[in-house]
Amino acid sequence: MALWLPTKKEKYGVALWNFSGTNEHHLPLQIGDTVHILQALEGWYRGYSLRNRATWGTFPVALIHLKGAHVKQKGAEENIVSAEMPMVQEITTTLREWATIWKQLYVMGQKERYGQVRRMMCELMERRSQLLSGTLPKDELLELKKEVTSKIDYGNKILELDLVVRDENGNILDPDRTSVISLFQAHKQATSMISERIQEEMCSQYSELGCNARLASPSHNLYLCVRNFVCNIGEEAQLFTALYDPGQQKMISENYLIRWASTGVPQDIELLNNLKAIFTDLGSMDLKRERLFLVCQIVRVGRMDLKETYTRKLSTGLRRPFGVSVMDITDIVKGKCESDEDKQYFIPVHLVAAENDFLHNMIKKAVEGKEISHKGQGFWVSLKMLWGDLNQVRKDHPHLVDRSTVVVRKLGFPEIIMPGDIRSDIYLTLVQGEFDKGNKKTQKNVEVTVCVCDETGNMMQNVIFPGAGDKPSSEYRSVVYYQQRQQRWMETMKIAVPIEDVHRTHLRFTFRHRSSSDSKDKNERIFSMAFVKLMRPDGTTLHDGEHDLILYKGDIRKLEDASSYLNLPFTRSLLESKTLSGSSFRVSGGMAGMGISSRDSFQISTLVCSTKLTQNVDLLGLLKWRSKPNLLAGNLQKLMKVDGGEVIKVFIVGLIADRKFHHFNAVLEAYIQQHFSATLAYKKLISVLTQYVDSARRGEPCDALLRTFKALEYIFKFIVRSRHLFAQLYEGKEKEEFQASLQQFFLTVNQLMKSTPEGTIMVSQGAALKYLPSILEDVFQIFDSSVLGCLLQDFFENLSPLHLLKQKLQSLTDIVNSKIFQSYVCREMLLHTTIPILRELIEKGEEEEACIELLSSILEVLYKAQKRAEERLTRRSGEERQHREDSELRKVKGHVQMIMEQLLRTVIRRVIVLDQEHDLRSHYVACMAAILNQMDEAHYSSYIQAFSARPDLMDFLMETFILFKDLIGKTVYPSDWMVMNMVQNREFLRAINQFADILTQMFLSSSSLELQLWNNYFHLAVAFLTQDSLQLENFSQAKRTTILAKYGDMRATIGAAIRDMWYNLGHHKIQFIPGMVGPILEMTLVPELELRKSTIPIFFDMMLCEYQLTKTFGMFEDEILHKLDSEVEGGRGDEQYKQLFQSILLSCCRNHPELAKPSENFVALVTGLLERLLDYRTVMNDENKTYSMSCTVNLLNFYKEIDRRAMYIRYLYKLKDLHVSYENYTEAAYTLLLHARLLKWSDEPNTAPMQGSHSQSLHTQRQLKEALYNQIIHYFDQGKMWEEAIHICKELAEQYESEVFEYEMLSDILQREAKFYENILKVLRPNPDYFAVGYYGQGFPTFLRNKVFIYRGKEYERREDFEMRLLTPFPYAEKLQTTSPPEQDVTDSPGQYIQCFTVQPVEEARDRFRGRNVPEQIVNFYKANNIQHFSYSRPFRKGPKDPDNEFATMWIERTTFVTAYPLPGILRWFMVTATTRTIISPLENAIETMKKTNEKILTEINRHHSEPSLPVNPLSMLLNGIVDPAVMGGFAKYETAFFQEVYLTEHPEDRASIEKLQDLIAWQIPLLAEGIRIHGRKVTEDLRPFHERMEQCFVQLRAKVESQYGLRELPFLEERRRGRSHSKVWGPETEQPSRPHRDSTEPPPSRKLEPCAPEHPPEAEERKSARRENRGSTFFGYRRQEQRQSILETPEPKEEKWRLSWNVTESCLAGAEGKQPPPQRDASAASPSATGAAGSPRGFAGQVKSASKAPPLPRKISSSVYEAFMEQSTGPNSGKQLTVDGSKGLKSPPPPPPKSKRMTQI
Repeated sequence: MALWLPTKKEKYGVALWNFSGTNEHHLPLQIGDTVHILQALEGWYRGYSLRNRATWGTFPVALIHLKGAHVKQKGAEENIVSAEMPMVQEITTTLREWATIWKQLYVMGQKERYGQVRRMMCELMERRSQLLSGTLPKDELLELKKEVTSKIDYGNKILELDLVVRDENGNILDPDRTSVISLFQAHKQATSMISERIQEEMCSQYSELGCNARLASPSHNLYLCVRNFVCNIGEEAQLFTALYDPGQQKMISENYLIRWASTGVPQDIELLNNLKAIFTDLGSMDLKRERLFLVCQIVRVGRMDLKETYTRKLSTGLRRPFGVSVMDITDIVKGKCESDEDKQYFIPVHLVAAENDFLHNMIKKAVEGKEISHKGQGFWVSLKMLWGDLNQVRKDHPHLVDRSTVVVRKLGFPEIIMPGDIRSDIYLTLVQGEFDKGNKKTQKNVEVTVCVCDETGNMMQNVIFPGAGDKPSSEYRSVVYYQQRQQRWMETMKIAVPIEDVHRTHLRFTFRHRSSSDSKDKNERIFSMAFVKLMRPDGTTLHDGEHDLILYKGDIRKLEDASSYLNLPFTRSLLESKTLSGSSFRVSGGMAGMGISSRDSFQISTLVCSTKLTQNVDLLGLLKWRSKPNLLAGNLQKLMKVDGGEVIKVFIVGLIADRKFHHFNAVLEAYIQQHFSATLAYKKLISVLTQYVDSARRGEPCDALLRTFKALEYIFKFIVRSRHLFAQLYEGKEKEEFQASLQQFFLTVNQLMKSTPEGTIMVSQGAALKYLPSILEDVFQIFDSSVLGCLLQDFFENLSPLHLLKQKLQSLTDIVNSKIFQSYVCREMLLHTTIPILRELIEKGEEEEACIELLSSILEVLYKAQKRAEERLTRRSGEERQHREDSELRKVKGHVQMIMEQLLRTVIRRVIVLDQEHDLRSHYVACMAAILNQMDEAHYSSYIQAFSARPDLMDFLMETFILFKDLIGKTVYPSDWMVMNMVQNREFLRAINQFADILTQMFLSSSSLELQLWNNYFHLAVAFLTQDSLQLENFSQAKRTTILAKYGDMRATIGAAIRDMWYNLGHHKIQFIPGMVGPILEMTLVPELELRKSTIPIFFDMMLCEYQLTKTFGMFEDEILHKLDSEVEGGRGDEQYKQLFQSILLSCCRNHPELAKPSENFVALVTGLLERLLDYRTVMNDENKTYSMSCTVNLLNFYKEIDRRAMYIRYLYKLKDLHVSYENYTEAAYTLLLHARLLKWSDEPNTAPMQGSHSQSLHTQRQLKEALYNQIIHYFDQGKMWEEAIHICKELAEQYESEVFEYEMLSDILQREAKFYENILKVLRPNPDYFAVGYYGQGFPTFLRNKVFIYRGKEYERREDFEMRLLTPFPYAEKLQTTSPPEQDVTDSPGQYIQCFTVQPVEEARDRFRGRNVPEQIVNFYKANNIQHFSYSRPFRKGPKDPDNEFATMWIERTTFVTAYPLPGILRWFMVTATTRTIISPLENAIETMKKTNEKILTEINRHHSEPSLPVNPLSMLLNGIVDPAVMGGFAKYETAFFQEVYLTEHPEDRASIEKLQDLIAWQIPLLAEGIRIHGRKVTEDLRPFHERMEQCFVQLRAKVESQYGLRELPFLEERRRGRSHSKVWGPETEQPSRPHRDSTEPPPSRKLEPCAPEHPPEAEERKSARRENRGSTFFGYRRQEQRQSILETPEPKEEKWRLSWNVTESCLAGAEGKQPPPQRDASAASPSATGAAGSPRGFAGQVKSASKAPPLPRKISSSVYEAFMEQSTGPNSGKQLTVDGSKGLKSPPPPPPKSKRMTQI
């Protein structure tokens, strides 16, 4: 036989499909399960699933896909680690975890979230494939990694999984190599980023890459794609699109120009469907604009007027206004609405109303939002916001922004100027002008022509850009407005002149009138000219803003000759300045032919966006300082006032700190390192700086110092670099002088800090605090560290402790985060300064954010220094290691000790003081955990020894224990911060164990035992052990594995410590009983096997301890029973715990014989309670709470048996609440009644705890009992149990009347009682059905298993509905189809089988009704309530079957069930406690059937007498089924079966029963007669034939029965018909008349039925009469029962009570109308002839017709004979026995009408 061989390479694989296994040795696997393969054999592997390492098994080789793995040997145990890259492993783990949740989402029907998770999983799988491909370049791999981590973090958040913390590269942080502070900050940052991501996901316009770019860059861009332009122009057009701010009423971007052909397509056909542009350089301020619009100005190019035809030659090429289009893009830019390149927007065109409408004015009108009739003319565009600089956008969105996309820049610099962004743009805007019409009759049609010329007047070619996306041109022609004196163009163009030509160029503007006629237009000449130079005489660029230009007129040749006008002023401001200066200005003779047009004006606006041109003369003077060295000092002084936008052009230092130019830091540093070469600059710079500081110290104005401090960092970079170059050049000379000058500078600064902080001095001190730390890293390179540390110490100590606290803390934080703090000497000195400041401020609660930031920075630096020292130590060995430890690690630990000694307790106390919701509490806790993390055993020992007094140490331990317990119970971190919570737990555990040793050493002796301190320790340790974050069994497999691998199971560690600490207490243990019973119980209930085994014995130790002292363990028992209830209800405890508890305690008892018996009883008590509690918890967690009521009753009965009154009452109210939630008000009332019965009618105080909704004001038992009774009455009323409510009312009334004399309350309760009496008689109360239910099989809970219950159904509840409700909690249960008890194989099977059938209540005898006049409504209540016996009858056959008469062999098996309590009660069901079975013979069955038939007839009669308006249908079917032998055969079947001589011969013992049956048949005749009489009165005319046939049948039946079985009369029927109200309940004590002999010769009185005349009393009298007669109803026989599945068991004959109830007056009967509501029940008879036709006949008042041959009349028999006979179980007392003549029969009645006619009548 082959052997299993260990595998060498096949170690790790993934299951490709499901494998369920076919035998016990197989390992079941699911798709995706990873397996560790250990052995192989002939196509099979052996190993285990990494999902469950404890289960080993075999599985097919073909099932597994092998993967690479690294095998790590740990002794004999193998550990495998996947060889995949870490990111792939993380994706794999994430997908497995998500897949489990994904399935749950599908099951729960959360379709939206299910689809979302599915999409995320698909995206991750796609990215995983890309990573596994190995084809991605490094930069793309990095981007993909960032994208994947972002998706994982986002998915974990929405799925409520743990947060994953990462470093800046996306790698998961290792808590063993990361400080607590870094972990905390990483958690905060990750949470913030994910929250932002979730918000962005809610806005669909944000794409993945766009979101990342938006977060990474402050630059914003608007992508525009013009899909189409639909407009009927008829000429060429120019479309100028730009961004417009309506608040400032100006464009903020260049124009994007599209030239549109007259054919309706772009002039450049290659641009068709490719009109794309991107508006760049938008900053955060632009996004904050109140409104922003996309505006398009449409200019047509052609003739003057579109209405003109080409009949004459017209001028062409004119630029004329056509219209504008505007769209509000504010929401798109701000991200408030969808932004998608595929979505199209329509922008309608606003056409000019007249040819002289200015386009700029039209824009303002259009922005107002007035609706227009655009007639479908407009733009179709797509818009999308993109984030990042242009290079980033092109990289992220190559499909949108490519080489063909036009870049439209912002007018002006962006908020962030990037290095390499070289611009030299001059934007020119034609603003407005005013022109005199001159010698023309109308105003001129002015056209402005713009060109760029050099100093010779030559036009520069292709330097004017009318808009982005268009080719440059040499000149620009403005829009022509028709006959307007005041023109307003607002047309912007870009002038792009090479930088070297700017100084010799100028702009020339010429003005010309344009005519619509081509011939006239050609003759028009330039009538005016203006110009402006781009460079001012001082060498600066033309200033930004508007310029009012001078218009010159004259000879056209002079106007075009640059030498003629360049020396003239070009703006009116220059002209005015020359006039004011006194110089005369006139056009000289050489310039004759030119003059100033005083009536005309022209304004332009310019904007220079250049990184090389400057508009500041002082900066220009500095740039050219070599040409005028004597002006250098002044220029340097003026430089301080230069605007930042200018200074940056020459890399001046002072404004690098400005956010706008922070990207130039690298450029400046490169300049300093590579190009700066002034070796002596440091001397002057230090000297000047010192002078500035000294001047500020003396209180002189400090503006210069503030600007200097702002640039201090880079000034010192220049100083250090200069000194370095000097030292290199002169071999380190003048080092002492340099050190001295630096020291003098710092001393001067320290003197400044020492000055009184007032006014300008305080401002200077604040600037020094802010900017001085920025120079320390550079100074540290060239300055002695010890001296620098002393100077810095003085720097902070000199400052007043009450001023500039926030600035001081920020300055210290900056220093701590610099390299200088890594120096031991500097750190030592600074800590001595910093720690007292922190301690004082934290204690006061001042500037806490800055304090936390500083403390966190210190702890972070110390952690890194400690780690570096430890790593260096591990690389050393021997003496060198010892030396290094003494020198480096010791120093760091010393600094940790400084923090610990002075700040640990301060931080602890601050956390205690802060509110739970305080924002900074979590920061403080992180700092506390960081301090604990860096403390070793020596630190703890040193810290404890530092306490001088024992009470102080005890206070510290108390504070710490209380705080730790509070933080464990109410964690300051979110639940998904798993790493942070586990790190905190790890540090807490280490601290708790350290402090436990202190407790044992210092607080355990008899004289020093501190009970409260030990109590706090135990409660803290148990709280730590039971916290949610350590309950590994509640976590997924992946999370559980991660925690165990990184932190281990901390519960085992702390559990062992608790056990040891308990046993260390020795004889002090008794002081902790029963106080520690609850915490220890809570600990032992943790579902960890080894922990339970090690801690459960503590219970026996507690029992033993108390027993040795008191010879009992009652306190322990009481406490554990009380605590066990709450703990198990809270979700703790299981079957394993119950077994362990039992086995461990019993084994402990064996060593102590004196405790054996009480311990066994105690264990039995606890295990019994546990069993009930576990059952209760199981059903309480189900959605269906029905069975929780049974478990609740089991528990309250248990507590009643063991006399735990408080717990008993607690579960009473839980049961009551359950009943109320299910509207079981009757059961709720009975439940409350149990509590009420425990109370007395006295003023004794309540001893039991208050429950329910009763207020705390009910202090006495009387008050509480009264409140309970009122609630009970209310519930009984809701449940229609008025009889029970009346009993409570009577008891309350007795108290009000005789005890407390509350007559007002007595009145109220009596009124309620009266209302209940009225309800009993008037309100319909359907009796509920009862069902027997058996639960068979071992699959049911113990409280149901193999038990039978009787259930009380709800009103009108059918058995089918009840069964459905019954099976709901057990969807897999099988319903048994038989009613007989199941066999043993069913009861012992592991399945679930339910048996359900209907049972009948068996009414108990009630003597108080015997012989009394009782209404049917009263008696009916007791027939279905307060019942404890129920019966079920099952028919079966014995002997050969008679095909002609089934009743001869019909036997009945009757099963009687006895319940534990009467129903209804505190439950709607009770368990069956006893069962009996009896067999009923066919004859007895016939007797019962006849009794019930008579009872049904009587019940129907009573109902019709009481309610004349009842429908007659049920009565019709009942009577017809009996009197018409064609229906069911009548009782002739009984005669055939039992009245024959053969039967009497064979069964002589049945003679008495036969006589009883005959008598019942005889008694049926008068009942039928009354029923037919009522039917005749109510029958309708269409059913009259049906009634007449029934009368004929009855006449023959009556004649036959009276001739054979004698005559029976019920006299009170006659009395009723005559209006007499006679009610009588016949009982055994009633006088029974003798039964006459059949041969008596007394003639029977003739019976005459006379019709009654209807009477019509008044309405009120009629109601009174009805009430009187209702009260006087006679009950004769049993109440009518519905047709049920089984037959009621008949009581013994001696206990039988037959009552006949009549309630009718002749007037009521006569006046009844035939209203017919739908019948409530099926009234078909239960006798063999119980089925009949239905009808609705009216009253019958005529005589019954006699048969054709009248039978001989029998002697009259008194009505009391019927009752007397029913009381006897044997034959009659005297006279001859009745003889049965089977040959005599009734003549056949007339044939019934045809079936169709009968059906029609019915």
